[in-house]
Amino acid sequence: MGRGCLFCSPSLPLVTCLWALWNQQRKSLLLMKYLSLVEKPISKPVQKLMSSEAPTESPEVPTENTMSPKVPDVEEKVKSSVSPVEGQETGSNKEECLELLSKRQRKKLLKQKQWEEQKDLRRQKRKEKRQKRKQERQSKLDSNNEGNDRKRVRREVVPSTLRLIVDCSFDDLMVLKDVKKLHKQIQRCYAENRKAFHPVQFYLTSHGGQLKSNMNESNKGWVNWKDIQIRTEHYTELIKKEDLVYLTSDSPDVLSELDEKKAYVIGGLVDHNHHKGVTYKKAVEQGIGHAQLPLGNFVKMKSRKVLAVNHVFEIILAYLEKRDWKEAFFSVLPQRKGAVPLEEASDSSKHTLSGKEDEDNDSENN
Repeated sequence: MGRGCLFCSPSLPLVTCLWALWNQQRKSLLLMKYLSLVEKPISKPVQKLMSSEAPTESPEVPTENTMSPKVPDVEEKVKSSVSPVEGQETGSNKEECLELLSKRQRKKLLKQKQWEEQKDLRRQKRKEKRQKRKQERQSKLDSNNEGNDRKRVRREVVPSTLRLIVDCSFDDLMVLKDVKKLHKQIQRCYAENRKAFHPVQFYLTSHGGQLKSNMNESNKGWVNWKDIQIRTEHYTELIKKEDLVYLTSDSPDVLSELDEKKAYVIGGLVDHNHHKGVTYKKAVEQGIGHAQLPLGNFVKMKSRKVLAVNHVFEIILAYLEKRDWKEAFFSVLPQRKGAVPLEEASDSSKHTLSGKEDEDNDSENN
């Protein structure tokens, strides 16, 4: 039995510990040799020349001071004296060192080399990130400024005294699909009134039945709506009859101006023209005023004149802002209605009539 190692463990043989230490030292020496060959392949010849040219007679004078002015000449001599054979030797030494190094050590060296090569790329990426963050901060500041501008504009709004009522008493005439459409139209009315320059006093009357249950299911936030009165009562219970005007396309009376002392009623009905004239009949039976928007005086439409609830609501808001029926109509009416100004429609009809007359005359001459 051999002696135990005093440094590692008494149970291990001394020979084993010495062998492990020697092997580790050998690997570290090889790694240092490879690094010296990679970074400074001509460092050894430089040292030899420096040592050969160093003065031997004056040992008291430091060698560093005496050799400092001659270092550039020595380096030039070394560079010129390096032959292809020595270059091949250094290359072979590198290969031998690489072979002697372990796989992990070679990977480390490769990673270090790649990291050094990619310094400029990393610097460029960091610069781009800083610029991007700067742009994002600037865009946030701009958006905040725009929001403040919108708030200032909102404070300058002048509310109108005109009352606009959506009559929701037609719940029994609609299926659930149409009730959902009415709910969306009411949402649109509320949103447009909130951002209008002259918001009206918005009423929602006879609220209940399918409409209320659908609003609870799809969006319970309606209970927190502002600047709107949602009432279960009929509009005749809230406002005097002499102040009421029912807006219906079947009325023979045409509006020329909006009286802001009146309360205008819009029928909350989506029936796809299944119940014609129901709103006009209701107004006549209740003995309240009725009228239609002056659509036919300014617009020629391909489809019927019946408009959705939100379209009528938006046209009134637009008129209060612009004080021009034509601008109000064309700023709201959708393209699918095929609306064109009445003057253009009359000109086109004249052209078609003249073309037909010319064709008739040509046929008669023949």
